Amino acid sequence: MANFLVWVVWLLAAFACVASALGVVSFRNPFFSALALIGNLASLAVLYLLLGGEFVAAAQVLVYGGAVMVMFLFVIAYLGDRTEQAPWAGGPSWQAFGAILAGGAILVEVIVAIGLTTGGALSHSPSVPRSFGSPASIGQLFLTDHLLAFEVTSIVLLIAAVGGVVLGAHARAFEDAAVVAEENA
Repeated sequence: MANFLVWVVWLLAAFACVASALGVVSFRNPFFSALALIGNLASLAVLYLLLGGEFVAAAQVLVYGGAVMVMFLFVIAYLGDRTEQAPWAGGPSWQAFGAILAGGAILVEVIVAIGLTTGGALSHSPSVPRSFGSPASIGQLFLTDHLLAFEVTSIVLLIAAVGGVVLGAHARAFEDAAVVAEENA
């Protein structure tokens, strides 16, 4: 019975993950896309929990679902236009249909490639050390083997935040100049 419940939770989390990912790329309103991304990050955390990665799941929720998404929502609210738009305004476009078709084709290719590469190795349980996924082993990897990638990622996020504020300031100044020009005309 417990194994059945794990499968049910896994299927629900996997469906939520795929559905929210499709929402991220198909919504026209960036606010709705960001909310769908929060749902995607939360469903990934559930999948990490099912895999036994409690630390990774907690980091997923706290860092990505919390801090990074708050930053995204702040930038969207700061830069976004003031017009309200329904999430599926006008129905899906041909580009959205093409993107879904291409995503499905890539998914099929990945499944076939994994199936051909593993050759039955997925049916055997791998031996995983007890320290796998622990905060100590993750910290060891981040601060030794992957230190450069870790620091580059933090710098890219900082540049993105500063760039969003700068672009928002220029956009607001341009809008204010247009309003003043309209009033003077």
